[in-house]
Amino acid sequence: MKAIVVGAGIGGLAATLSLRRAGHEVTLVEQTARFTEIGAGIQLAPNATRVLRRLGLLDAVAAHAVRPSYVSFRTWSDGSEFCRYDLGRAAEDEFGAPYLQVHRADLHQALAAEVPPESVRLNTAVVGIDQDDRSAGVTTASGERLDADLVVAADGVRSAARQWLFGADEAAFSETAAYRALLPADAVADLDLPEYAGWLGPGRHVVHYWVRRRELLNVVGVFGTKEAQESWTAQAEPGEQLREFEGWDPRILTVLERAGRVFRYGIYTRTPLTRWNLGRVALLGDSAHAMVPFQAQGAAQAIMDAGALGDALTDATPAEVPDALDRYVRRRLSTATRVQANSARAGGDYHLPDGPEAQARNARMAAYATENRFGPHSTAWGTDG
Repeated sequence: MKAIVVGAGIGGLAATLSLRRAGHEVTLVEQTARFTEIGAGIQLAPNATRVLRRLGLLDAVAAHAVRPSYVSFRTWSDGSEFCRYDLGRAAEDEFGAPYLQVHRADLHQALAAEVPPESVRLNTAVVGIDQDDRSAGVTTASGERLDADLVVAADGVRSAARQWLFGADEAAFSETAAYRALLPADAVADLDLPEYAGWLGPGRHVVHYWVRRRELLNVVGVFGTKEAQESWTAQAEPGEQLREFEGWDPRILTVLERAGRVFRYGIYTRTPLTRWNLGRVALLGDSAHAMVPFQAQGAAQAIMDAGALGDALTDATPAEVPDALDRYVRRRLSTATRVQANSARAGGDYHLPDGPEAQARNARMAAYATENRFGPHSTAWGTDG
């Protein structure tokens, strides 16, 4: 059976590998001329790393990753810790796979290395998807038509395929944006930073953790705003991040000051859908369920989509594709939609104003640690659905 996957991001690459593992011939179509390195960190909870293990990729990804032993939540102004959740070996034993923090480029490279070059069509923009009862296909910007038995659209938060399938539906601005930067380890060695922490403050929060075998510190500072460009490459104005986080703990300000080149991007989401598929075409990853990153589950959910897609299509014949895609969506839609909602709620909780609301949140998070040592985010880690 032949499949076409549109989009060679993390979700599209994982879907390609999962479908190949299921025994199918896959053509991966990507509009950019080459795979590019995006300087950012990614967190992979056990629900994602279990899928990577099934795809035979866990060791390759883990070789470049960091396994944090805990996450520390701290007050924005003085850095005092109000709760801590376990990760490390304890989480791996509990959930059957490790919690990893990786450079996005390292994860992307590990996935791409397993896709045969002859299966990839770079510099190929898809301008249309169509189907009938027996096949599905895409039309490229050059006018070429590629035919297959199914098409998987992993074309991101601005998915054109989503609109072709379900009508006009624009990405929604979350009214939050983020600064991101990577700092070499020696640039922050004197700051006594926790290995993985979230610093919570009024209308803002900062997350930092190590990637690339602790060679680089990944820093993300999230803040509320009425407008922001969605771009992985737009740079902040010099000193902008320091003004946005004025008054924060001196360690955070020092990190932001030493960051050098700082990128600024708007965070966009998609409204939940009641279905992701139509006939022989299905959505996957951000095209189906783009979410705010406040539970560190965006990439994980895309990888889980890929695993479920491969499972649903194992041993399927061309005639069975629509039913198999129905099974894929039934397995994944409710979980991904729940994670979307929980991520949005977490963002609001992180940005509460100083005073009784923030104090109650801190107490609630600390109390949760006594009941569940892995924290509320771990409610997503136990399912493979």
